[in-house]
Amino acid sequence: MHTDLLTDAVDGLDEALAAVDGFDEVLVAGLLRPQPAQAHGLAALAEAVSGSPLAARVAEAAEKTAAGAAGEDHFVALAAARTALLGSVHDALVLRVEEAVGRPRDEGRAATAGDAEYAVNLLTAARSWLCDVARAGWQGIDHELVGGAAPVVSAMLPDTALRRPATLLDGFAAELAASCPGATLERVPVRRWADLWSRAMLLTMPGAASAPGVSEASGRLLPLGVDVQEHATAVQAQVHAVFEPADGGTPRLVRASVSAPKPDTVVGAGLWQLLRPHMSLLAAVSEGRAMELDAMPLTGEGDLIWDDARARTGEPAEVFATARVALPTAAAFPAAPLDRHPARIAVPVLLEGYAVEEGEDGVAFQVAGQRLAVDTDRVPAAGPLTPEVVASSAACVGLLRWDAGAFLVQPLAVERTVRKKSVAVHAGAWAGGTTDKAGVRAEKAATDAVTVLRERAGRLLRK
Repeated sequence: MHTDLLTDAVDGLDEALAAVDGFDEVLVAGLLRPQPAQAHGLAALAEAVSGSPLAARVAEAAEKTAAGAAGEDHFVALAAARTALLGSVHDALVLRVEEAVGRPRDEGRAATAGDAEYAVNLLTAARSWLCDVARAGWQGIDHELVGGAAPVVSAMLPDTALRRPATLLDGFAAELAASCPGATLERVPVRRWADLWSRAMLLTMPGAASAPGVSEASGRLLPLGVDVQEHATAVQAQVHAVFEPADGGTPRLVRASVSAPKPDTVVGAGLWQLLRPHMSLLAAVSEGRAMELDAMPLTGEGDLIWDDARARTGEPAEVFATARVALPTAAAFPAAPLDRHPARIAVPVLLEGYAVEEGEDGVAFQVAGQRLAVDTDRVPAAGPLTPEVVASSAACVGLLRWDAGAFLVQPLAVERTVRKKSVAVHAGAWAGGTTDKAGVRAEKAATDAVTVLRERAGRLLRK
């Protein structure tokens, strides 16, 4: 891998991010009565897209907003400009990654399904609430303002066509409610809330929330590793894999995800007990096996809509063999327009022949003379892979990500030498069950916790 390309500056990236940051700061104080400094941030956003088809609309929106006379259409234009800038950053970074790893590129666009019927009045109500929030700014939010989202969300959730924006609005409103009143906030998550606001604004536009197009995938699935994303009340396991079509077509990078609600007391290895019943792929990951797919639904963005009835366990498939043989020729699916954001970059890569650095700021790999930070904080506690194991490794399969202005790698599996033998350690090794002593102890503790919770829930229901 040409790691020097990952450390070289990307033309225009700093300027695009500076324009985004300037607009995000405007949202902190609100758009009702912008001050001169806020007007500068609005003008900079308009200038950043002056060479695009958005130029005229965003220039008008920035001028009207600076004058305190903006309407919903102007706020939508500003959200679109911000999203377009982050999309351009995403595209530039993905192109740089593809150049660094030498992987084939997909020049197409993510297909979408036909527009579903939607309730215009509900989308309008959601957009109106988002505009009120933007006028108040993060420092001006209070429980009355934030509570205005509740009836809109309640009306949207039963409609499957509106489930996506409804879920986003619900989560966004919950975060804002937990931070009220905004005037007392010591620290504002400026980038995150601006991300959520802009995305929600665009999803209220007719057709923006259309589901991705779906095709059928038949062939062999070769797992590379599992990324676990945990929240106090929910958990998701996302399996990254190489899919080899039965018709001999180009191998593709795909993902398969499973999610489940959880109590906040279930952590560590206990998470797998919540996820296993919903996806047989997790067992295949633990056992180091491929899976044979028969007409499995596959979206235009590379996400398998998992159905156990359309999959069966295949032959042994060792992760590092897959990474060395199949990964270099696997092409990624294109991202949908609204999903083009630097935070979504997660590219499977194989790293070998590196030296390991350990310091106060964590672990890093020296690859071909270049330093690549290792994000061990993303390694789940629900497995045997630890920062210490990563630091003793000689090869790594991981996800290349971009955060805080630099590329870093999230380990999914590593190879290390134990008693003169090469041993692979996987973050998802316990996904389908384990005989590992530490894993068995963790499973037992989680089982006891889940049993107690079920007993308590049963008593409450009987009462």
